[in-house]
Amino acid sequence: MEEYQKIKLSIGDRVYPMTVLPEQEEGLRKAAKKIDELIKHYEQSYAVRDKQDVLAMCALQFASETEQKSINKNKDISDSKERLTQLSNYIESVLSKRS
Repeated sequence: MEEYQKIKLSIGDRVYPMTVLPEQEEGLRKAAKKIDELIKHYEQSYAVRDKQDVLAMCALQFASETEQKSINKNKDISDSKERLTQLSNYIESVLSKRS
C-alpha cells in the first residue's frame, strides 16, 4: 500500500490542505504556482473585483490549453495515418512493378 502525505497548497491567498501520493506533490505544487501567477496576471491586467471571476478565467485558460493540445494531438495522429497510407501505397506500387 502506498503511503500518502499531507501537504498544504496556497492558491489565491487561501491554503488548501491535501493528502497526496509523494509522486503527485511536485506536479501539484507546480500547478498551484502557475495558477497563482495567472491570478496575479489577471488581477494586474484587468479590473476584476471578484476572486471567483479570476479563478474562472484561470480555469478557462487551463481547460482551453488542454483541449487545444488534444485537438492538435488528434490532428497529428490523423496526418501521420495519412502519410503512412501514402507511403504504404507507394511501396506497394514499387513492389508491384518489380514482379
